[in-house]
Amino acid sequence: MKYKLFILFLPLFIFSLSLQAQLEKVIVEKYYISDQFDSTDTIGGKLDSGSVTYRIYIDMQPGYQLQSIYGDKNHALKISSTAPFFNNIDRGQSLGKDIPVNRLYENTVALDTWLTLGQVTKAGAKTYFGVLKTQDKDSSIIGGVNNNDSLLVNKNPAAGIPLTTADGMETLVKTPSNWQNYGILDLISGIDSTIFGSAKVGSQFISNNAGVLNSGVMGVNPDSNLVIVAQLTTKGELSFELNLKIADSLGKSINYVADYIAGGIHNDSLLTGEVLSRYLKYPFQLLCGCPDPNYVEYNPSRDCDNKDSCHKGIVFGCMDPLACNYDPNANFSVPNLCCYPGYCNDQNIAFVCRTIPLNIAEPSADFEFTLYPSPAQNQLNIKVASGSNKPAYYELYDYSGKLLLKKNMGFVSGTVTEQLDISNFDNGFYLIHLYMGNISATKKFIKE
Repeated sequence: MKYKLFILFLPLFIFSLSLQAQLEKVIVEKYYISDQFDSTDTIGGKLDSGSVTYRIYIDMQPGYQLQSIYGDKNHALKISSTAPFFNNIDRGQSLGKDIPVNRLYENTVALDTWLTLGQVTKAGAKTYFGVLKTQDKDSSIIGGVNNNDSLLVNKNPAAGIPLTTADGMETLVKTPSNWQNYGILDLISGIDSTIFGSAKVGSQFISNNAGVLNSGVMGVNPDSNLVIVAQLTTKGELSFELNLKIADSLGKSINYVADYIAGGIHNDSLLTGEVLSRYLKYPFQLLCGCPDPNYVEYNPSRDCDNKDSCHKGIVFGCMDPLACNYDPNANFSVPNLCCYPGYCNDQNIAFVCRTIPLNIAEPSADFEFTLYPSPAQNQLNIKVASGSNKPAYYELYDYSGKLLLKKNMGFVSGTVTEQLDISNFDNGFYLIHLYMGNISATKKFIKE
C-alpha cells in the first residue's frame, strides 16, 4: 500500500463538496431543416424552406422526474421567434402526446409545433417518448416513403442524423398519468389560438398562467435522463424562458425558474423551493470559469474553461491564530493541521511547531547521521555514526508531520548504514527523526 501525503487529497475533498442540482442542463437539438420539397406540401400548410425544427430536452440527474412546465404570476413562460412558428393544419396538435403515430406518416405532421412532457405520440398499447436522434436505436417510421417519398428527406448536415435514419422516438414502459394543461386551449371552444395551434399564425407565446403537467416522467435512458418538453418549427431565431417542477424519488419537488418578475418589476427574490437556473433561458448565457481545482477561483459548475480567471493558488494550512503553526499565507483552512501545546492531532509537534521547547538535547559531536541519495527514487540509505554504543531508532514522517514508519536499529557503535525501501512512497518531501539515547536529530529527503 502506498503512503499518501495528506495534502494531496484536499483538492478531491473540495470537489466532493460541490453539490450537483437536480437539473443538470437544457439541450436544444436541431431535429430537422426543411427544404424546397417540404415547402411544396399544401395539405399540412405553408412550411417555408429553411425552417428549422428544434426539440428541447431537460437533462436531469438519474432518478429524478419532470412533473410540469409552467408560467405563473412571478415567472412567465416565454417562447418566441423572429418569424412565425409552423403548425400543421391537417393533423397537428397543441400537445405532442395527442398525435397518433399513424398520422406521423402523413405530410409534415412530424414537424408540428407542440409542448409535452416526454411523450411525443401514441399508438394503441405503445407509447413513444422523445430521445435525441443520436440515442435513437430503433430506426425511423417517418420521412421518405413514409411521407409521400419526397417529404422529410433533407440530409442537411446542420441537423445531424437524417429523419429517415432516426426519428427521435422510442417506447417507454412506465408512462405518466394525470395529464393536465391550462392556458393553451380555450376552455369553452377547445380551440388553440397560441403558437401551438393552427387557428392563428404567431411568433410569440408569453404567459403567466399556462402549463403542462402530469404525475412525473423520466427519460427513456435512465442514465442520461433526458425528457423532451417542446418541438418548435420556425425560420426565425428562437428564444425561450422555461420554468420546471422536478421531483426526487420520494416526491419532494423543486421549482427551477428562468427569471423573476413580480408586478412588472424585475428583482432577484425567489420563493421557498425555487431555484434560479441560467440553463432555462435561451440563447444560453454561458458561464466560463477557472478549470483548475488548485486555484481559489475554481468553478466546478462552469460551462466552459477560462484559464485566465485562475488567479490565486490554493494554500492549505492552519488558519487559527491561536495555533502554534498558524499560517498567515493560507487561504484554505484545514483544521486537522492545527497544533497546540499538548495537542497536535497525531502529528509530531517537534516538526510542526519548531518554536515549542521539547527538552530534547542537541546532538553531541560523536553522533551524526546522513541520508542519501536525495532526491531518492527506490532506495534511501540511512548512515549513522556514533562514538558510543547506544540504542537507536528512527521515525519517518510525511511533511505534514504524520508518522508513517518507526524502526528500531538496536545498539549502534561506529558507522552503520541502513537501507530503506521507498519504492511505494509517493513523490514529495519526507522527514526522518533519529533518536540515539537521549539525543536526537532530524533530516529531510525528497522522493521522486
